[in-house]
Amino acid sequence: MSVGLGVGLIIGISIIVGLTAAAITFWLTKKMFEKQLRENPPVSEKMIRAMFLQMGRKPSESQIKSVMRSMKAAK
Repeated sequence: MSVGLGVGLIIGISIIVGLTAAAITFWLTKKMFEKQLRENPPVSEKMIRAMFLQMGRKPSESQIKSVMRSMKAAK
């Protein structure tokens, strides 16, 4: 009787430790990913300027800022 209880206790503790480790790993990975996106945005003002130039248009600074604002609002 006590052997079965001991095994059940060990399994229960193992599950709790595993779930806790998974939650911590998920949280750390999420924070690192968000930090990378803040430091290296997927589209920068330089890229928007190059896109306008490829279309044959000389973009004004207000057009570039407008595109950046609309992209941030779409998030």
